Amino acid sequence: MTGIHNNPKSKLMKFILTIFTAFAMSATFASAEDAKPAKAEKAKKPKKYTEETFKKKDANSDSSITKEEFVKDAKDAAKAEIVFKRKDANSDGKLTKEEFLASNKKKSA
Repeated sequence: MTGIHNNPKSKLMKFILTIFTAFAMSATFASAEDAKPAKAEKAKKPKKYTEETFKKKDANSDSSITKEEFVKDAKDAAKAEIVFKRKDANSDGKLTKEEFLASNKKKSA
């Protein structure tokens, strides 16, 4: 009398199932590890309105940023224009370093 566990087909199926399970688990862990660096990179990204960013956007180094300089290379030009208008406190068409670094929150009157 032969048992189920001595059947060569049963051993082959167990082996295949074990390999498949190991592969599935390793793929799951690998994809989880791949997701972690993306979050870390996002966290390391500097704030958008820093002194360094001001210097980069001030293309002609005149200590102010025009709307054209501000909108240049923006992912969404329309949104960038809205932000520019909000930051331009004195509505002179350019941002000083102070205006650029200021918070986007509107002051209540």
